[in-house]
Amino acid sequence: MDDRIRDHAETLVDWSARIEAGDDVVVRVDEGAHDLAVAVAETLGERGANLVTVATSEEVRRAYLRAHGAEFDTDPAYELALYEEADSVLTLGGGRNTAATADVPADRTQRYDRAREGVREARLATDWVSTVHPTRSLAQAAGMSYDAYREFVYDAALRDWEALAEEMARLKDILDAGSEVRVVNEGTDLTMSVDGRTAVNSAASVVYDSHNLPSGEVFTAPYDTAGVVTFDVPMTVRGREVRDVKLTFKDGVVVDWEARQGEDVVTEVIETDAGSRQLGELGIGMNRGIDRPTGRTLFDEKMAGTVHLALGRAYEACLPDGESGTDSAVHVDLITDMTGDSRIEVDGDVVQRNGLFRWEAGFEEEPTEGTDGS
Repeated sequence: MDDRIRDHAETLVDWSARIEAGDDVVVRVDEGAHDLAVAVAETLGERGANLVTVATSEEVRRAYLRAHGAEFDTDPAYELALYEEADSVLTLGGGRNTAATADVPADRTQRYDRAREGVREARLATDWVSTVHPTRSLAQAAGMSYDAYREFVYDAALRDWEALAEEMARLKDILDAGSEVRVVNEGTDLTMSVDGRTAVNSAASVVYDSHNLPSGEVFTAPYDTAGVVTFDVPMTVRGREVRDVKLTFKDGVVVDWEARQGEDVVTEVIETDAGSRQLGELGIGMNRGIDRPTGRTLFDEKMAGTVHLALGRAYEACLPDGESGTDSAVHVDLITDMTGDSRIEVDGDVVQRNGLFRWEAGFEEEPTEGTDGS
C-alpha cells in the first residue's frame, strides 16, 4: 500500500475527526475507496475505536431512485438510529462514475432529500468528516493522469494544518469583527451582511468546526444579500456539468438566474424549497495546495483565490444561539475565480485583491493601472 494512503488515514482519524478509544464510528465507503477504508479501519483499530462500515455508491443510489415510484419513508428509524448513536461519521468518497445520477428525475431526488432531512441532521450532529480517495474516474473527470491526480490529492490533504490554521485565523478575526462583505470581479458585485455571525476557520478538524479533508477555507453564514454574482469555475451538480451561472439577489433571495450550461439543474436547486433561494454560506478559499479546478466541490471550493457561495442550508456553527439561519434540504456550492481584477472588502476595507490577501507578498493596497478600481 502507498504510504500516503496510511498518512491520509491517520490525518483523517487523528487530526480531522479526533477519534479516541471507545468512540463509535460509522465509516461510509464509496466503491472506489477500498484501499483508504482498509487503512482507516486499521488506524481505528489501533486507536481502540468501535467500527461500523456502510457501503455507498452513486450507481446504487441511481438504481434505487429510478426504480422507486412511491413516496419515500420519512427518516426511517433504522437509518436514523445509526447516526443518532454514532460519535463520528467518516465518509470516504471515490466513486466509479462522477455522472452516475445524471438521469435521475429531479423531483424524485428532491423528494428523497426532503424525506431524509432528519437523517441528514443526525449525521451532521456527529463529529463527521468527509474526504476522498483518488480514483481513476476522478482523475479523468479532472482532466488529469491518475498519477498526477494522486499527487494533487495528497498535496491538498497532507499539509501542515496547524500553520494553515494560524493564517486562516487572521481572516476569521476580520470577518467576525465585520458587518458587511462585498465581492467584486468581472460579472460580480455582491454585498451581504455578516453582522452577528461567527466565521469558521476550516482547518480540516472538528476542533475548528471543520468537516472536510482537505479543507482550507474560512466560511460564514451571510444574509441580506444584494447584487449580482457570476460563477465562472465549472462545477458538477447532481451529476451534471454547470458553467457560468449568474444569480441576481434582492432582499436576500435569488430573483433571477441563468447559466451558459446546466441551467436546468440550477433551477432544480433553487426551486427545492424556500431556503434554497437564499445563501447559507460565504466561503473564501485559502488552500494553496489546490492549484486548479477539478469539478469536485470538496477540492475546488478550498482553492486559494476563489470565493464560493452556497444556496440553501446554513451551518449551525456560524449562527448565534437560538437562530436557525437559512433552512433548506440542500446546500449547493458555486465558485467564482478571484485571481483576476477582483477584490473582497469587509466594511469597505480591501482584504484581498486579485487573489492575494493583504498580509501576503505582492498584495497591492491600490489597483495598478488597468485593474478595477470602482
